[in-house]
Amino acid sequence: MRRVRIGMVTREWPPDVYGGAGVHVEHLAAALRALPDGPELDVHCFGGPREDATGHAVPAGLSGANGALQALGVDVEIAGALAGVDLVHSHTWYANAAGLLAALVHGVPHVVTAHFPEPRRPWKADQLGGGYRLSSWVERTAHLTADAVVAVSAGMRDDVLAVYPELDPARVHVVHNGVDAEAYRPVEAPDVVRRLGVDPARPYALFVGRITRQKGVPHLLAAAEQLPPPDDPTTFEAGLATRVAELLADPDRAAAMGAAGRERVLAEFGWPAVARRTVDVYSAVLGARS
Repeated sequence: MRRVRIGMVTREWPPDVYGGAGVHVEHLAAALRALPDGPELDVHCFGGPREDATGHAVPAGLSGANGALQALGVDVEIAGALAGVDLVHSHTWYANAAGLLAALVHGVPHVVTAHFPEPRRPWKADQLGGGYRLSSWVERTAHLTADAVVAVSAGMRDDVLAVYPELDPARVHVVHNGVDAEAYRPVEAPDVVRRLGVDPARPYALFVGRITRQKGVPHLLAAAEQLPPPDDPTTFEAGLATRVAELLADPDRAAAMGAAGRERVLAEFGWPAVARRTVDVYSAVLGARS
């Protein structure tokens, strides 16, 4: 029986990965390719030649154009290269136009993964100028015409339905971002932590993310200024601090919660699980078309 052939479209692909969407696509593609009964996967990306993907450079005639127009030029070339696939899966507005055009030209289903809606990032108008109006139009059109929209969290699903209220909620599926459970596993290495300037004997808050406006770092820092001082026992022991103190006093319970969290990661957020859920979306879309 012939395997389903998927065309995955992304702006980012190693070695040119700079954000969460690129990390997502890289790991999802690897997990899909590793599934024993998974689909055949063709990856198309922006940029030069790759060993495990087909790179598409900006057309020479658009070398001096607005960045959004350059992206559309690349998307037109990718759409032409997607002939023969059974389904197109695009990530972010940069790639959405390729999926949209391929769906129209080749008559195949289009699945969009929503990583962060353009209407939630109005400051991009400062970066792209009129290109932001173009990127917003591309994303909106792709979402409203897609056979399915994959949201990477329940919150993202809410965001997508809020900014595109015309979108049928039944077509928006939650498939969470994944975690590389092998790379990110419990390791006891207090000396490494100390070398980084962190005292493992003291509680600390850790932020993991890019320093960009949408990550909310200024809000986190503003909130940190309002944390109660540790010399106020009544306030300090309230709420979250009380729960932390309870866990510190009950190592067995803390270990059990950590183990349960790890099991949840493996079951729900490991990339193999994410890949299988993504294939479920593909199957549903292809089944509806047939």
